[in-house]
Amino acid sequence: MAEVSMDYEAVQAMADGFNSAADTLQNVSKALELAIGILKASAFFGLVGNMALAHYLEGIKPNVDRLANTCDELNQDLVGAIRYLRDGDQTASSRFI
Repeated sequence: MAEVSMDYEAVQAMADGFNSAADTLQNVSKALELAIGILKASAFFGLVGNMALAHYLEGIKPNVDRLANTCDELNQDLVGAIRYLRDGDQTASSRFI
């Protein structure tokens, strides 16, 4: 049977990177939402070109949200892998003593 090993620090660093990326992308999404609202409000007052820009940003926002969710999911998966490999070995070892 093959032995499974992991460099916990390296995997944790990857998880932290995905967590930071998710936070940054969530902030970008909030900024896009604010910009879209401002552009739509200004279009209401006669700046019609801003409505086209708002529509363009509305097309970008779902992609940013999806990417943020993916980064968050990868962070959770990596943290879970660390936890299950490290802690699972300790928990299950008592069954074989």
